Amino acid sequence: MSRVERVETEVQAMSTEELAEFRSWFARFDAGGWGRQIEADIMAGKLDELAKRALEEHSSGLSTKL
Repeated sequence: MSRVERVETEVQAMSTEELAEFRSWFARFDAGGWGRQIEADIMAGKLDELAKRALEEHSSGLSTKL
């Protein structure tokens, strides 16, 4: 049995309360990883061109108010 299959088995055996607690923990865990990746990409300059284009389009009136 793979590691993922073992986790699946454990999750399926959780009570409603345990599953809610697990979902909450996993959402925080997942968001933290995503946040660290975005921060690393920003520091590496990977988003510079996208930001530049977005600002140019906004200055040209190509954006709309939310």
